[in-house]
Amino acid sequence: MEPPLCLGHPRFGDRELADLAAREGDVAAWRAAFQKHGVSAPARVTGDFAVAVTLDDGRHFLAIDRFAIRTLCYRITESRIAVAARADELGASELDAQAIFDYLYFHVIPSPRTIFQGVFRLPPGHCALFENRRLTLAPYWQPDFAEVRNPSFPALAEEFRALIKQAVTERLAAGPAGCYLSGGTDSSTVAGMVTQISGQPADTYSIGFDVAGYDEMEYARIAARHFGTRHHEYYVTPDDLVAGMPKVAQSYDQPFGNSSAVPAFYCAQMAKRDGFDRMLAGDGGDELFGGNTRYAKQRVFGIYEHLPLILREGLLEPAFADSTVFDHVPLLKKVASYIRQARVPMPERMQTYNLLMRMGLENVFVPDFLARVDAAEPARHQREVYEAAPASSSLVNKMLAYDWRYTLAENDLPKVIGSARLAGIEPAFPLLDDRLLEFSLKLPTSYKLKGLKLRWFFKEALRGFLPDAIITKKKHGFGLPFGPWAVEHPALNRLATDALHGLADRNIIRRYFIDRLLKEHLPAHPGFYGELVWILTMLELWLRVHQSEKPLF
Repeated sequence: MEPPLCLGHPRFGDRELADLAAREGDVAAWRAAFQKHGVSAPARVTGDFAVAVTLDDGRHFLAIDRFAIRTLCYRITESRIAVAARADELGASELDAQAIFDYLYFHVIPSPRTIFQGVFRLPPGHCALFENRRLTLAPYWQPDFAEVRNPSFPALAEEFRALIKQAVTERLAAGPAGCYLSGGTDSSTVAGMVTQISGQPADTYSIGFDVAGYDEMEYARIAARHFGTRHHEYYVTPDDLVAGMPKVAQSYDQPFGNSSAVPAFYCAQMAKRDGFDRMLAGDGGDELFGGNTRYAKQRVFGIYEHLPLILREGLLEPAFADSTVFDHVPLLKKVASYIRQARVPMPERMQTYNLLMRMGLENVFVPDFLARVDAAEPARHQREVYEAAPASSSLVNKMLAYDWRYTLAENDLPKVIGSARLAGIEPAFPLLDDRLLEFSLKLPTSYKLKGLKLRWFFKEALRGFLPDAIITKKKHGFGLPFGPWAVEHPALNRLATDALHGLADRNIIRRYFIDRLLKEHLPAHPGFYGELVWILTMLELWLRVHQSEKPLF
C-alpha cells in the first residue's frame, strides 16, 4: 500500500489516543488505535474520517465514518492493495455492466461496487483488514435503537437543543462558514443556530426556479427574515443546466444521478464568490428523526400485516389483488391497489414504483447488455441493508437505518459534497454529529412518527425557535424542473437528445425506447419521465470524459 491516507476530522474517544493525535497527528493515533483494538478501533472514533494505514507487521487497516462523509476506494492486484479517496484514481479503466445497471436502478452506484471493474468503495460504517493477500470487510458499527421508556419531552427537548447548538458551535470553530438554506426545517435550524451562536447574521444561500410548483424561495425568505440572516439568492435557468450538467457530471468519480447536484453547485458557487471556503448543510434531520413522507406511507401499508391471515389470504387477496374485477370501480380500485402493495414485503415494497422496472427491462436495454447483468442484484442489496437493522426495531427505525445507507451515504451526502467540491467549498453536516445520532437512537418511535405526523419531536422541540410557517411546510428542498425545461428549451432538449442517443451508440439502451421516451413519454408527462431522461443524460455525460469507446459492450 502507498503512504497512509488519513482524511477528515476524527475524534478519538480514548484519551490516550486523543493526546497522541494532538502531539503526533491523526496517522500516529490511528496506527496506535488499530494496534491496540484491531478491527474494533473505528467504533471508538467519531467524526468524519477515512483512514488507511499499514502496521509494522504488514497488516493494512481501512475504515470510514458511519455516514461515508469521507470515502475510501480500494483495488487489489496480485498481493497488494491500493487505496484512494476516488474510484477513478486507482488506474482501472474497464467498466462494470452491473454497476451501470445499478446506477439506472438507484440513480447512484451503491457501495461496495463502483463503475470500474475490480475497484470497490468501502461502505459506510465499515472497516477492512488486508493480510496474507486476503481482504476481510465488515461493519464496525450497527445502530442499536434502545428507545427510552417513560420519556420526558421537556428533558429530551432541552438535551436535543443543546446537542444541536454544540454541533454547530464546533463546526464554526473551524472558521467562517456560509449556510445552505432551502427553507426547510433542517437548513433553517442550522442557519438560526449560526446566527444565535455567533451573534452575527449568518450568510445564507438559496436556489430558486422560476417555474410554478417548483419554487420554494419564499420559505427561505421567511427563515432569513426570522433569523435576520444576510440572504443570497440565485434563480437557476435552463441555460445554467446546459452549462452546468456536463461540468457536474464529469466532476464525479463515477456516474451520479441526483438532479439536485447541479442547483447545489450553483448555490455553493455563490458562497465561494463571496469568499467562503466552507458551508454548513442541514442534511440528516429527516433521516434521523423521521421526516420523509414514505415513513408515514409505509406505516399505512403496515396496518395490513396485522389483519388475520385467513382474512388476507382467504378473502381480500383473491377478491382484490389476484383479480381485475374491481380495477374499473374507482373506490374499489384503490382498495385493490392498496392490497397489492401492502402484501409486498419490505423493503421491496418501497420500489413498487421504480421507474426502470415499470418500463420493462426488455423494453429499455439492448439484449446483449441485459445478458451481462443480474437484474435481481439491487433487490438483494436492499434486503441485506434492510435486514442489518436489529430484528426488534420498529418499522420506522428499520426504514431510518435503510435511509442512512441509501438516502444519506449513497445519495444526498455525495450530492452536497461533490457539488461543493467542484465549487471549491468544504461542506459540514452538524445534524449528523455522532452525539445527535446517538440521541436519535433512544427516541421512542412515536416521537419520530406520531400517528402520521412526520418528525413530531424535532418540530415540537424547536417550536418557538423556528417560525411556524417552516414547521408546517411540506418538504421540498432544491427540486429541479428539468422535465418541463427539457421539453420547452431547445438547447437543453438537444443536450438530452444527443446524450440519450449516445447511450444507444454504446449498445446499452434500445434506440426505439429512447425515441419513444423523448417524443412521447417526456412531452406527455415531463415531471414524471424527466427523472429518467436526467439520469440517462448524466450517465452519457460522464462516459464522454471517462470512456470514449463506442460501443462499450
